Amino acid sequence: MPVSLKQIEEQARALSIEERAKLAEFLLESLRAPVSEVEAAWAEEIESRVAAFDRGEITAYAAEDVLAEARRLAR
Repeated sequence: MPVSLKQIEEQARALSIEERAKLAEFLLESLRAPVSEVEAAWAEEIESRVAAFDRGEITAYAAEDVLAEARRLAR
């Protein structure tokens, strides 16, 4: 039978401070793995957009125009 989140929380609270710190570090580290996948996906997206720009398939806008529009919309 799988352990519930509540049971895990109760067991974690029973750990010493050092053990909880190690557990927290382990859990945080486990969340970092997908970040590399996200970064790889963004790198691929960037390459795709740059290639499309180089082929003339994407319209470029001046930064000043984009920022002016953003300020206008923020009002």
